[in-house]
Amino acid sequence: MDTPWVSFPKSLPSRGRGPGAWAGGVWRFRPPADARPPGGCGRRGAAPRWEPGGEAKNLLPYLGPNKMRDCFCTINLDQEEVYRTQVVEKSLSPFFSEEFYFEIPRTFQYLSFYVYDKNVLQRDLRIGKVAIKKEDLSNHSGKETWFSLQPIDSNSEVQGKVHLELKLNELITENGTVCQQLVVHIKACHGLPLINGQSCDPYATVSLVGPSRNDQKKTKVKKKTSNPQFNEIFYFEVTRSSSYTRKSQFQVEEEDIEKLEIRIDLWNNGNLVQDVFLGEIKVPVNVLRNDSSHQAWYLLQPRENGNKTSKTDDLGSLRLNICYTEDYVLPSEYYGPLKTLLLKSPDVQPISASAAYILGEICRDKNDAVLPLVRLLLHHDKLVPFATAVAELDLKDTQDANTIFRGNSLATRCLDEMMKIVGGHYLKVTLKPILDEICESSKSCEIDPIKLKEGDNVENNKENLRYYVDKLFSTIVKSSMSCPTVMCDIFYSLRQMAAQRFPNDPHVQYSAVSSFVFLRFFAVAVVSPHTFHLRPHHPDAQTIRTLTLISKTIQTLGSWGSLSKSKSSFKETFMCEFFKMFQEEGYIIAVKKFLDEISSTETKESSGTSEPVHLKEGEMYKRAQGRTRIGKKNFKKRWFCLTSRELTYHKQPGSKDAIYTIPVKNILAVEKLEESSFNKKNMFQVIHTEKPLYVQANNCVEANEWIDVLCRVSRCNQNRLSSFHPSAFLNGNWLCCQETSENTPGCKPCTAGVPADIQIDIDEDRETERIYSLFTLSLLKLQKMEEACGTIAVYQGPQKEPDDYSNFVIEDSVTTFKTIQQIKSIIEKLDEPHEKYRKKRSSSAKYGSKENPIVGKTS
Repeated sequence: MDTPWVSFPKSLPSRGRGPGAWAGGVWRFRPPADARPPGGCGRRGAAPRWEPGGEAKNLLPYLGPNKMRDCFCTINLDQEEVYRTQVVEKSLSPFFSEEFYFEIPRTFQYLSFYVYDKNVLQRDLRIGKVAIKKEDLSNHSGKETWFSLQPIDSNSEVQGKVHLELKLNELITENGTVCQQLVVHIKACHGLPLINGQSCDPYATVSLVGPSRNDQKKTKVKKKTSNPQFNEIFYFEVTRSSSYTRKSQFQVEEEDIEKLEIRIDLWNNGNLVQDVFLGEIKVPVNVLRNDSSHQAWYLLQPRENGNKTSKTDDLGSLRLNICYTEDYVLPSEYYGPLKTLLLKSPDVQPISASAAYILGEICRDKNDAVLPLVRLLLHHDKLVPFATAVAELDLKDTQDANTIFRGNSLATRCLDEMMKIVGGHYLKVTLKPILDEICESSKSCEIDPIKLKEGDNVENNKENLRYYVDKLFSTIVKSSMSCPTVMCDIFYSLRQMAAQRFPNDPHVQYSAVSSFVFLRFFAVAVVSPHTFHLRPHHPDAQTIRTLTLISKTIQTLGSWGSLSKSKSSFKETFMCEFFKMFQEEGYIIAVKKFLDEISSTETKESSGTSEPVHLKEGEMYKRAQGRTRIGKKNFKKRWFCLTSRELTYHKQPGSKDAIYTIPVKNILAVEKLEESSFNKKNMFQVIHTEKPLYVQANNCVEANEWIDVLCRVSRCNQNRLSSFHPSAFLNGNWLCCQETSENTPGCKPCTAGVPADIQIDIDEDRETERIYSLFTLSLLKLQKMEEACGTIAVYQGPQKEPDDYSNFVIEDSVTTFKTIQQIKSIIEKLDEPHEKYRKKRSSSAKYGSKENPIVGKTS
């Protein structure tokens, strides 16, 4: 499981799952979600996250008086674009402040960032790129670096690999002399780039090049594929016979094989336009010096001088910060003991002696421990008792009711992470419509006299701001029935514990809940909607300011029930004056009622709303059904929208054209579609009660996301299929199994089911592997904690060496010591299969194999 983070430092606070509140955008990157072989190891992953940040500087100016550019940046796997930022207008040092987080569904060679100049009338101009090899990501780990933008031209943009076999035969000519013949077998290529978003029409030229010769041959063109199977053989004579003519004064010498090389050039057939270069390899014939044959995979390389242009420093720079880890997930049975120990944590007395709590104590950054721990406990319904226990430990150290749950402890971080995982759809159904209205309008809401622009009317701005605050507040306090059950259960526990801890404070039971649901949930989502996938892009500066003012007001309103009217949490005078508009009993009553409802013991549906939950939307291509006999089956661009109830598609958002609907309850399976069906990449099929719907996404990441969310939302449907056809039904038969009946049952088992809860999709093996890795990295601290337990147990009084254990919470040294012993034993046993797999992997990854192709020489 590969996990890089790439960040673009900035001055705004980081949000989401970044490494703390430091400045920067973060890529969290774990490609790919490969299926593991039965009984074997495999890689699984989450993936890149680019949190708010990203900047370029010193870009080339335009010639002439208007030197500024309108720039945007794209994120690419090799040459396949998966995301792009908004356009930053009129700047040579654009600041990109966006977040992208996605699963990587395939292998790749480069993680690339392209900087473009937007052109309305012509094609966008590519200014430069930063391309980082997958194997080099770890070299940049933890380092903040300005990367120089590299030049881009068609001859340097290559990806893919070639499977080649060379043989050297001896032949007897007609006159009885012996000569040598080189046999070049070009077998296949893999991973060629998309051309204009579609699979290419590749062919190869095969040349034997030497000091005085250049013999060239050519393969056939393969249509619409990025993985062509050529399987063509070419013959070249590599030595001349020993005969010579008397006319020559010198004997013709045998040609020097040491100076010959085979060159393979890959091209995309342009038909009526110029062919596009896809890459080349050069293999010296002397690789056959010791063997009669040579067979290997080679990575395609740029053309000679293809990436050698003028000064590269002149193009500008891009700032990145990358963190990279790589994990390998073992079969499930290996993780049983560690999972059992972790899942027993809520029942351990005291909680500080549990394995889960100890993990948080010894990790250098508690955030590293919290994410896999919360996901694993959620998966097994153990999070509520664990979070309750660690929150109770927090309360013991809280002396002032006004500061309840305001710290950054293991308890607050666990609850923060839980709300992000289970509350995503709750936020969408509650906040997204209003946030869309705010972001898409241009109403000014600035009320700071110092920041007012010329012509602004502060009273109008106040009214605009109050309108948005009232609308958002009203929606929140009416949303209790949408609150996920697990959040309600934890809020109930917090409320009861807070009331017991501070029995003389009647408001503390509300502030214990509001400190999470308002301060750490709604207020954060309002000020950073892109982080919670409520908006596709980071808002512009004016909208950010509006959202910040709304967020500050909402979080203060949320805690107003625990404050007397004489107090104010605002430092700014203008905010104090604005907030007087909300100092009415009705707001306090509404907040208390809402907090009562979400912290009750009544069972709620995890997504229980009367309105359907909006899950995903976007533009893709669908294959026309072709219901008439002469109907042409082509691909048409459509706007797709998925809610918790139905999948719809029509020509474009907001149009009055016919909307086609597939009820979610009618979906029987969602699976990938083989590329060979229509010679198109990134296709999947939605199999429902009528004809299968064949859809092509714009890139591999988007296809993976659609498949994932469609599978999750339809997981509990009745009559779901157990098998499917991985190819299409064309020309009277299924391409995969050649069956001629369209109703023939599928020939391949459906993908393993995912959890039914559309809010939580957790791979418990991957999370346990991450926890194992964290324990392994923290063994020295674990050892210190073990020694501290021994010291406490021996001295039983004033400790003589407090520095060894003063940083740890050790309430019961005997129980803690026993848990540490169990952890160490389990980790040692898990080390063995990991080491065995590492050795097996290193021995099987033979240089020249498809998984580890040869990097040929470049010119």
